[in-house]
Amino acid sequence: MENILASLDSILGTIVAWLASIILLDFGMGVPLVVAVLLIGGIYYSFYFGWYSIRAFRHAIDVVRGVYDDPNDPGEISHFKALTSALSATIGLGNIAGVAVAIGTGGPGALLWMIITAIFGMSSKLASCTLAIMYREIQPDGRVTGGPMYYLEKGLSTKGYAKLGRLLAILFAILCIGGSLGGGNMFQSNQTLEALGTVNPFFSEYNWIIGFLLACLVGAVIIGGIHRIAEVTSRIVPTMCLVYVTSAMFIIISNIARVPEMIQLIFTQAFSGDAIYGGVLGVMIIGITRAAFSNEAGIGSAAIAHSAAKTEEAAREGIVSMVGPFIDTVVICSMTALVVLLTGAYNDPELAGKGTAMTASAFGSAIPGAQVVLAVVVCLFAYSTMISWEYYGERAWEYLFGNKSLIVFRLIFVVFVFIGSVTELSNVIDFSDLMILSMAFPNIVGGVLLSPQIKVCLNSYWQSYRNGQMKRYT
Repeated sequence: MENILASLDSILGTIVAWLASIILLDFGMGVPLVVAVLLIGGIYYSFYFGWYSIRAFRHAIDVVRGVYDDPNDPGEISHFKALTSALSATIGLGNIAGVAVAIGTGGPGALLWMIITAIFGMSSKLASCTLAIMYREIQPDGRVTGGPMYYLEKGLSTKGYAKLGRLLAILFAILCIGGSLGGGNMFQSNQTLEALGTVNPFFSEYNWIIGFLLACLVGAVIIGGIHRIAEVTSRIVPTMCLVYVTSAMFIIISNIARVPEMIQLIFTQAFSGDAIYGGVLGVMIIGITRAAFSNEAGIGSAAIAHSAAKTEEAAREGIVSMVGPFIDTVVICSMTALVVLLTGAYNDPELAGKGTAMTASAFGSAIPGAQVVLAVVVCLFAYSTMISWEYYGERAWEYLFGNKSLIVFRLIFVVFVFIGSVTELSNVIDFSDLMILSMAFPNIVGGVLLSPQIKVCLNSYWQSYRNGQMKRYT
């Protein structure tokens, strides 16, 4: 088995190097191609739609609170559960490790670039999730199938690009399956064991036991489909965010006198060469780990979760989805950055280039025993990411092979949870992460071509809202 894994690792190493040379190709300015696509897409959507990401934010909060939830609307889950299901896949290890690496590499100014990227990312998610509702399919049993695969094929067909739409949809589905098994699965279980190992060597010595238990826990949830996934994530996501944010706020408040100094440092260094490079690198790293900057919005995976929302208003779910990047980056990543800065952990040469270790050191230096809390948070982040990415991969599998073989994918996914916990297939994981980033290409291309339809839908919805024509239920 070890020889087979080693051979696979070697072969994929070559493929990863080739794929990375294309996907992460830069233009002589340190800006990878995939990052440029995501940023350009977000900037285009923001200006073309007229900045709904800003002016509709308050309304988005009301929708998440259930103010406009009609129990008779078609769909499977509430707006709140759709949001937490999507958040469970985006909030993860990147919020802990990716931010620290970006700041350690590019300096404190990298945080400002993260926030700017997130603001544009809100518009990217608005576009994808609006399309997801517009072109989703509701089966006779009430089950919803939707996401980029469907709006790329059906949407582009309405514009006379049927062959292109089908090609982009198939490409997206293949990439999504690969990404869910690797970056959304093996990487998460692997990092869970690593985090637990920092607390007690028992977990590293008996990783196969923990891996088996983790596989069982994941299997117990995913067998129930989106209903059970949404039920679990609607509890885990708020809980893990509360624990992490509370710990971070304790450190920030304890050093409140130095916060203005840190904010000034962030702004003064934001436009230095190192800061720009570090910010871009942070975007790339956090995008690879599906977490911090929510460029997952441009990637399109969250649209799969949001397509299951109970609503007849496509624009409404698109507006709800914008809250994701705000929570993920503006709130959680900013807190991580401030903790790393306030404690001085980013200046420790022994922690240079280390993500989780730097954040753990920062928390541990301010709160005795915080490393244990952080390990628990990492486990929750990883677990929620796995079950949400299984749903993404499952929907892509169904698009390609039909729903009769879904049990096959679920079993494969559970097996990969165990494999990820007992092996170190770095190239497999890197390959899968690059596949996730590659999802941005078909999604952005199709989204831009369909942007006129999105704009009409948004403007019509917003006009009804401004005229007071929407019924409130609470």
